[in-house]
Order: sequence, then C-alpha cells, then structure tokens
Amino acid sequence: MNTMMILEMASSAFADRIAFTNSEDGTSITYQQLFDNSGKAAAAALASKNDHLAIRDVNSVAMPIGIFASSWAGLPFVPLNYRLTEPEIEALLARIKPTYLVTNDEHSTTYANQADITPVTRSDFLNQVIPNADTAEPWSMEPEDVAVLLFTSGTTGEPKAAILRQKHLVSYVLGSVEFASAEEDEAALVCVPPYHIAGIMAVLSSVYSGRRVVQLPNFDAQTWIKLARSEKITTAFLVPTMLSRIMEALEGEESANMPHLASLSYGGGKMPLSVLERAMKLFPNTEFTNAYGLTETSSTISVLGPEEHRIAAASEDSYARRRLVSVGVPMPGIEIEIRDDEGTVLPIDTAGEIYVRGEQVSGEYRGIGKVATDDGWFPTKDRGYTDSEGFLFIDGRADDIIVRGGENLSPGEIEDVLLLHDAVADVAIVGIPDEQWGEAVALAVVLKQDKSASEDELRDWVRERLRSSRVPQVVKYMAELPYNPTGKLLRRIIRDEFVA
Repeated sequence: MNTMMILEMASSAFADRIAFTNSEDGTSITYQQLFDNSGKAAAAALASKNDHLAIRDVNSVAMPIGIFASSWAGLPFVPLNYRLTEPEIEALLARIKPTYLVTNDEHSTTYANQADITPVTRSDFLNQVIPNADTAEPWSMEPEDVAVLLFTSGTTGEPKAAILRQKHLVSYVLGSVEFASAEEDEAALVCVPPYHIAGIMAVLSSVYSGRRVVQLPNFDAQTWIKLARSEKITTAFLVPTMLSRIMEALEGEESANMPHLASLSYGGGKMPLSVLERAMKLFPNTEFTNAYGLTETSSTISVLGPEEHRIAAASEDSYARRRLVSVGVPMPGIEIEIRDDEGTVLPIDTAGEIYVRGEQVSGEYRGIGKVATDDGWFPTKDRGYTDSEGFLFIDGRADDIIVRGGENLSPGEIEDVLLLHDAVADVAIVGIPDEQWGEAVALAVVLKQDKSASEDELRDWVRERLRSSRVPQVVKYMAELPYNPTGKLLRRIIRDEFVA
C-alpha cells in the first residue's frame, strides 16, 4: 500500500485533466504532470541525502507534489505550521533533521547555512522538476512505511508528532471515496492549511476521485465567495470559524448565489447552531456534511450526512432536532465506544471519553510510541456520548472538564444549551479557580448583532434546562472568541483572561 498508487491510477485514467490550480498565481498542473513531477521531485529529495521532506509554506501546487514525492522517495512528509513563531519552528525542525525543506524565498535564505537542513524555495522546487530530470526508482509498497509526520496543534502543550503510515492514509481513501467518481467539471475549493489533516486528505481524496482542486493559500471570506462563484466550485470543506465569516460576509443576502455548490463539509470544531441554520437557508441546493475526525485517525471517523441534516432541521421533536449539533454516526469500518476513567464502556446518553478503532486509526507518536490499546482502541481525549440510534455528540476535550465540588461538568453540555438562545452567536465555558468549590463555571459569550441578553437572563436560561451546578457564576461579553487557524477554540486564552 502506498499513496502513489492513488496517483498512478488517476494519471492513467485522466492524464490530461487539470488536477490542481493555485488561485493566487494561476499555476495549474494536470494529473500526468503531477505524476511526472512527483517522480522527479522524489529523485531530488533522495539526492539531498535527507530523512524527511518538509514544507513550510502556504497552500500551492508544491503541496500535492510534496505529498506524492515523499511517498515515492520513501521519506516522511512533514508539513509545518508556518504561522508559528520562529523559535517554535526551529524547535520542530530540530526534531526532524536532517530534512529537505521546501519554503519561501525569505526562509530559504534563513536556513541556507544551517546544518542538516537543505532548503529549497517553492519556485526552485517546481522548476527543478524539468522534463529531462531523472525520475526516482519505483516506490515501496510496504504498508508500515511512515507516510506523514504531522505535528498536533499543541494548544495545551508541546506539539506531538503523530505518525500516519501508508496503510492508514490508503485505508481512509479506499473506504470513503469511489475511484474516478468526479466528473471533469467538478471542482473542490481547498482553503485549510497544508499542516491540517483535512488539507492532506483533500489532496488524496480529490486525486482518487479525479476532481480538480482550486487552492486558496490564505482564507478570506470575500475571496472565498468570489472564487467559489468564478470557479463554479462544486464541493468545499470549512472549519466553523470560516463558515461564520462567510455568513457575516453574506449578511443581508437572501441567497449565496452558488447553485453549483453541491456539497459543503465542515468540521474541526463546534459549529454554532445559528450559523449552520443560516448557512442551510443561504445554500438551499447544497448538501451539508459534518465530519468529525482527528489527526491520529487520518481524518474523518464519523459523519452527519445531508439527509440527517435535513431530517433534524425539519423535526419538531427536540430529541431528533438536537442531532443537528451531533457529528453523526461512525463511518464504515470504524468502531466507537464511550468509556469512563477506568476504561469501562458506558451506556447511551452517558458522557465519557471517546475511543475509536479502525484500519485508518494510527494512535502513534514519534518518541512516545503507540497509545492505542493492544486490541487497537485509541483514546481520543475527546469527551462525548451517543444517543439511542448511535449519533455521536462531542462535549469537548477531556482536559476541559470542570471539577466543581467533586462533580465533573462538561463545558460542551452547557455550551449546547446556551447556543439555543436567540441572542447568542458564540459561546465558551471554562473552569476558573474558586476557593469554595475548587472550580467555578465561567461563561464567555458573543452576542448576535442587534441582540441583547443580560447576565441574569443567560444564567436563568441555563438554570431552567440544566442543574444549578451548571449555571455560570461569572459572565464575560466578548466581541469574538479566540480560535487557532484550524478552528480549535483556545480555552486557555479565555481562561487566562478570566483569571487576570
């Protein structure tokens, strides 16, 4: 198993079809060119005598070439978070030396004289792959080969280097995508950064389906809207903060005016119900999918599909309607269990830690090893529960649990209730130190434009729907909540503001 076989199949089936287009500079590449250039880039990377092929750059045509070239060469592909500070980048590079590093002109100069780093600019990386260059030897089909080394976001500590092997990536693609299923006029708009698992899987899935990919190097709501219309985009993936920005940009519009957008997937964080409902109205012809997954699971493990969106949105039954804020049911080949702190499997509607098992699940980190159980169950560190029909609800990270007077309180449970309030646009619940109870419930809330809600009103709203221990003791109104670029809520920043 090797991701190169995905590209080999695609280039054989539709060699002259456009594979990737960079919206920033207009660069395009066909499937045959992607195959040929990946082989030549693999040869260049091997000639550099390094152990990794890394990229520190925004989305460009170099991204898919880098992914496939690394698999061809048998080197782990390492996309770095270019938004990190220089000391943080240096710390990550120190963990993957020696490395062949694709980057921009400025940083290429920075690394020119550093030991164990062979820098190459994006332009040179692409221009190196000239027609007469040598092509690398045939690739390995060993399923245990490391395909991608992906550093986690590190919102609560030093980033861990998640290991994704060839078998994990290929298993996900073969289990979720039909080969050559895209028509030639279909196009995906990719705006998630290269270091996000969704960005990597967008490359592999799109290539296997034969879909053209339009790359947006840096997300901007107005640019996304303009590009989606001009390129007649048929499918896209967004994190919740991106969809929120698009809804703001379309404020006052009766329609998004994108009849060609057949499907829109979202994930990477909690989607405010008000944003989703607004989006479903503005995109009436679009099928919505909520995809839940992790870096360590090679992307999506559960899905709330289009039909489930429609049924939940139209239902007058509160139990059925609440599924609109769920992440749906497990994908084929995926098993999910909810366990307590002792590892005991919990009954339905009981919150605990989410465990997952399946061929695409890695659960392995460099320097740490496997954290999955002997029989393959990976502890996600996410809390959640399932309902009577197997729909999965996410409560947040296990580390986010608030311990108040010995009682464990889930922030997600309280947030879901508050998001039903007509005036609430976004919300975050955190625990802050409390002398009497150990921790107190603190609420950071963003109100909708032209809406108001007093602290007492919000407290009463929670009190009427949950136990009194869940009622926020402290309320802070904010213009917006802090998220990282991949849509994860930065609770520590909110917590620090309360403590300060």
